[in-house]
Amino acid sequence: MDDDKSKKTSSGLDQNIAAMLSYVFGFITGIIFLVIEKENKFIRFHAMQSIIISGAIFVVGIVIGWIPIIGWLISLLLAPISFVIWIILLIKAYKNEWYEFPIAGKIAKEQVNKINL
Repeated sequence: MDDDKSKKTSSGLDQNIAAMLSYVFGFITGIIFLVIEKENKFIRFHAMQSIIISGAIFVVGIVIGWIPIIGWLISLLLAPISFVIWIILLIKAYKNEWYEFPIAGKIAKEQVNKINL
């Protein structure tokens, strides 16, 4: 894979900046960068990983929120854990790293390889 940090993309941004931005608003920016980026697999990978992880956190938060008392206590832990995951992913993308988050990273890589535009 290409490790050139300044490689231009369909968006006109450097690939590490575009990949980082795909995490900023979770699945929303992930979908945006997945749609606008036509060639750069690095950005498409991070966009897909952003969609999968933020979607999973959203679903888990809703499901846990419906469980009385214990679920509510667990949901209090979900926010700081999600924040730490988000920061790690932002930093890894900015550093131009192909960081595969456990489970989600593998799924994202498979999906990006299947979607060849």
